[in-house]
Amino acid sequence: MYGPRHQQCIRRESGTRRTLGVLQNDGRIDGDPPEMWSEVGYRMATQQVVHDVTDADFQTAVIEASRTRPVVVDFWAAWCGPCRILGPVIERVAEDYADSIVVAKLNVDENPMSSGQYRVQGIPAVKAFRDGRVVDEFTGALPEPHVRQFFESLLPSATDQAVAAAEALLAQGDEAGAEQAYRSVLGQQSDNRGAVVGLAGLLAGRQDYDEAESLLKRLPPDREVKVLQHRIFLERYAKKHAGEDLAAEAQAAPSDPRARYRWGLLLAANEQYREALDELLASVRLNRNWEDGAARKSMLAIFELLGMDATLTREFQRKLENVLF
Repeated sequence: MYGPRHQQCIRRESGTRRTLGVLQNDGRIDGDPPEMWSEVGYRMATQQVVHDVTDADFQTAVIEASRTRPVVVDFWAAWCGPCRILGPVIERVAEDYADSIVVAKLNVDENPMSSGQYRVQGIPAVKAFRDGRVVDEFTGALPEPHVRQFFESLLPSATDQAVAAAEALLAQGDEAGAEQAYRSVLGQQSDNRGAVVGLAGLLAGRQDYDEAESLLKRLPPDREVKVLQHRIFLERYAKKHAGEDLAAEAQAAPSDPRARYRWGLLLAANEQYREALDELLASVRLNRNWEDGAARKSMLAIFELLGMDATLTREFQRKLENVLF
């Protein structure tokens, strides 16, 4: 938890009636937040540099966005007085860091899934995300100097700047320069996420798969790492079977789960994901336990490649569930 605990809103039970209260610094719970703090007022106070996020776009607007820049999320509710004390403070600070940090707010009453996933119990709760994970947080209406210190701690370090410079070199087509820069960072910090992912992607692009996979083992297996690992596996598979007619094999043996699986993987390697999922699903139907459920596991890997919110993912999740259950 970042810094001291200041005013925050909590829920309390009174018999069978749920009421709302404000937790003060001395531990007392005052009555309901003042009527003058309207939801409209809070929205007006933060609408310029702080954008709304919801359960529907949290993955994209926060988790994925945090892989490029830190994202600060203010979890709030309309009934919470301290939330509207903190809101204008966050807006003022956000304006000063707009070039470096993305700031968003999420209404916990309207979006219970995200607030529950990140264990929001008291509000306002402010969480900072980087590389898809919470890296710092605080609860309550902290004074502005503390909020500024919180934002300042999220700015890129010298190592972060070196990784960004390597990414810029790679974007310009200077692979040799980018590789040298990534390796320089890893020489100082062997598990630096940006350098590991960047160098692994570069190596995979030139088919140095062994070193790329070895590098990725340094990191926790989150979605970004898994996606890169899946792509390396599919590229290896396509290279290994380049001289084989797997399509003809599957057509000649439509009841063979192995043939349908092999053709499905090659389709996935060529990014023909719908056709790949059709073939893999057919393999599951024929024998869900073949090779310890290889076809099912490959479908799950493709879901991760596509993203769990993708239309195709949701469609084939339902189809797979119908087959399995």
